[in-house]
Amino acid sequence: MSEMANADPEGIDGVRMSWNVWPRTKVEASKCVVPLAASIAPIRHHPEIPTLPYAPLRCKSCSAVLNPFSRVDFTAKIWICPFCYQRCHFPPHYAMISETHLPGELYPQYTTVQYAPPQSTHPNPALDSAQQANPSPVFLFLLDTCMIEEELGFVKSELKRAVGLLPDNALVGFVSFGTQVQVHELGFSDMSKVYVFRGTKEVSKDQVLEQLGLAVGARRVAGAYQKGVQNGFPNSGVTRFLLPASECEYTLNSLLDELQTDQWPVSPGNRASRCTGVALSVAASLLGACLPGTGARIIALVGGPCTEGPGTIVSKDLSDPVRSHKDLDKDAAPYFKKAVKFYENLAKQLVGQGHVLDLFASALDQVGVAEMKVAVEKTGGLVVLAESFGHSVFKDSFKRVFEEGEHSLGLCFNGTLEINCSKDIKIQGIIGPCTSLEKKGPAVADTVIGEGNTTMWKMCGLDKSTCLTVFFDLSSSDRSSAPGTANPQLYLQFLTSYQDPEGQSMLRVTTVTRRWIDTAVSSEELVQGFDQEAAAVVVARLTSLKMEMEEGFDAIRWLDRSLIRLCSKFGDYRKDDPSSFTLNPCFSLYPQFMFNLRRSQFVQVFNNSPDETAYFRMLLNRENITNAAVMIQPSLISYSFNSLPAPALLDVASIAADRILLLDSYFSVVIFHGMTIAQWRNMGYQNQPEHQAFAQLLSAPHDDAQIIIHERFPVPRLVVCDQHGSQARFLLAKLNPSATYNNAQEIAAGSDIIFTDDVSLQVFFEHLQRLAVQS
Repeated sequence: MSEMANADPEGIDGVRMSWNVWPRTKVEASKCVVPLAASIAPIRHHPEIPTLPYAPLRCKSCSAVLNPFSRVDFTAKIWICPFCYQRCHFPPHYAMISETHLPGELYPQYTTVQYAPPQSTHPNPALDSAQQANPSPVFLFLLDTCMIEEELGFVKSELKRAVGLLPDNALVGFVSFGTQVQVHELGFSDMSKVYVFRGTKEVSKDQVLEQLGLAVGARRVAGAYQKGVQNGFPNSGVTRFLLPASECEYTLNSLLDELQTDQWPVSPGNRASRCTGVALSVAASLLGACLPGTGARIIALVGGPCTEGPGTIVSKDLSDPVRSHKDLDKDAAPYFKKAVKFYENLAKQLVGQGHVLDLFASALDQVGVAEMKVAVEKTGGLVVLAESFGHSVFKDSFKRVFEEGEHSLGLCFNGTLEINCSKDIKIQGIIGPCTSLEKKGPAVADTVIGEGNTTMWKMCGLDKSTCLTVFFDLSSSDRSSAPGTANPQLYLQFLTSYQDPEGQSMLRVTTVTRRWIDTAVSSEELVQGFDQEAAAVVVARLTSLKMEMEEGFDAIRWLDRSLIRLCSKFGDYRKDDPSSFTLNPCFSLYPQFMFNLRRSQFVQVFNNSPDETAYFRMLLNRENITNAAVMIQPSLISYSFNSLPAPALLDVASIAADRILLLDSYFSVVIFHGMTIAQWRNMGYQNQPEHQAFAQLLSAPHDDAQIIIHERFPVPRLVVCDQHGSQARFLLAKLNPSATYNNAQEIAAGSDIIFTDDVSLQVFFEHLQRLAVQS
């Protein structure tokens, strides 16, 4: 177990901070350059987290939950809240507690606990007894039919497989769209019954309900639940449009067999008429009428750009290209702002209903992920971008969503996150898949980063790997009692309530403590508490946000200036003597992270489409620190005859003719064969019994790549290439260009050069040292 703890930097709490020791004043904090931030994985699985079968005990003054840092007076049966110092009495059922007989939440090692209170503790008289039972998960599939026969065939077979994997009680609905939107009434089994909506103009929620015949029922449900409950859900709409998987699998399979590509004629030189916006709007209204406040997901499978109605991103004329980063920069994307506004309103509606939007986009052209990003991210939805519905990136990722067992994603619903913190700590906001609930309080900071102005957030969808980054500030009080003079420890508590995949309501409580220090007196402890990896990821997320939100933001300049300031403050050097510059080991990897961040797809966006950039940023913002660090700075492993597989420098000098390299850049996994290895493989040496060692060398990176692919969501793209081959660019683009065409004469035989004018890491360091030591 201890081995796992060592390999797992997040520990039982799932929390990592940029600084693990905090300066006492706002001024000192601003001198630290890297913001005070914590990354939290609110429901990450850990074998040591206990589940307590009762309701939590809350402080009557600040609502914080009893935790191991609370001071307890066992004789008087009183506990003191570490956040507001309020004295709280234990209720009668805690009468038996003593130093030797502690309740689970007071054990010092259980800084994270999970409460699973019995359901009857929250009786709602408006709900039927069947309604009180654990609600079933709901999946509403939304399928684009404007694609070629082959693509539609791929996606139909994946849909059938998905419905087969769903638990029997899961409710399933189906909407298809092209030029128009078709809502399929799965409950009408005598023949296929469809409600059609025009794709050209926005449809209001009331119009959708009126046309589907749900208007009267929905009104009645809002008042008092009528009888006729199915699976704990009242309302006839459920029995018509959303059916248990076990009941509708046959109907849905035969419907998919008959489903054809969109039959609307497309004139030459034009794009298909596709009304993605109206389809999503209709799907949201259908779920809102049938199942408000219940865990439900809209799973949108989209094969091209929206060209019709609200949410349009490009005209139908093929000579009109889809917007690029240059267009967005020059404000030359006529549809962009209007489409984003439409999806912002859709996001508000879905968050209000507690529903999730998942997006699976597969097309060679862009489909509008950049516009839809707000609706996916604010509802905590999943996103997968692939080149085709037949590609393993889509097929394997889509299958993972519905798998059960230890490889399941652990999809949970209806989450809220609440944060309590010690006096003088303010919360600026969160970057990640959530929405601010605008719950004001003394802990809300004046400046906002991401989803702010609140101490409570909504996460309609969350899973085992969901991660959020919380940015903190210190109050700018000039009082003599700087934070932490009375109490040397600061406390943060994260409360996550959610509905697990079985429908059980859970509350996860994580309480962490760190030390205040007076940095004016000693900065040594501050340095020791710096987490380089977490800091690099926090800065990457903040940079991405600034690039999106701030007009004319120069990311490279901002990153460089921040890094110079950090090195000036924490480096050891003699003024104006670059050769004397050294960095403490706690900081030594950080400049390299910044070098790779400057070159990454998060900052150098002009190499990618706005859809790809939006996709990369959504994953950067929702993954844990270790995974996000790989996105910024890929890992490289070298395989050769002379040694065991070993980490290699992310440098062009690592390429050798007799080596195989395995590059993991998170979104893709590249297996790169050196020239000699590729020649031997093409000659078939691996098939000869006397060359068993060569066969093993060839298969080792493939086995390791499969392990990475198997554990990751979305499934990365696997690229297998050879030195000097066309696909080698996937590796070369990520390597430090220590050898370019300028110094080609110096390189070793069998190695490689990169044709670029980018500076190398060495040159970058030299400039950094020179600027950091300037007086």
